[in-house]
Amino acid sequence: MAGSATGRKNRSTPDDKRVRVVRCIRALPAGMVSSYGAIAKAAGWAGAARQVVRILRQVPGLPWHRVVGSGGAIKLGGEGAAEQRFRLRMEGVMFRGARVDMKRHEFKFVKEVPSTRYPVPRAQSRRH
Repeated sequence: MAGSATGRKNRSTPDDKRVRVVRCIRALPAGMVSSYGAIAKAAGWAGAARQVVRILRQVPGLPWHRVVGSGGAIKLGGEGAAEQRFRLRMEGVMFRGARVDMKRHEFKFVKEVPSTRYPVPRAQSRRH
């Protein structure tokens, strides 16, 4: 049985997921954006866009302005939206109307390297 010594299966705790979300947000370089849903998916927590919003509100020092709604929409209202737009423009992000130009500025997360627990088989070299 795969699991710990107590026989329970290994599952991600909310703290593990939170750490992964924070890492994904911190990985966003200046001039690039990602959506709440894409960050959740990259962190292994697909469908948890609302939790990404909560984490952005709770953890100080994150580049919150680089996280937008799907399709590049700024989801904040009032002065928050104006500040987000200003910060993104200062980083060189272009807009198409009210939305970020996602074709130019969407950050694509790379898939994580598989765990060393299950090593990836190496390609065998051919000898001629």
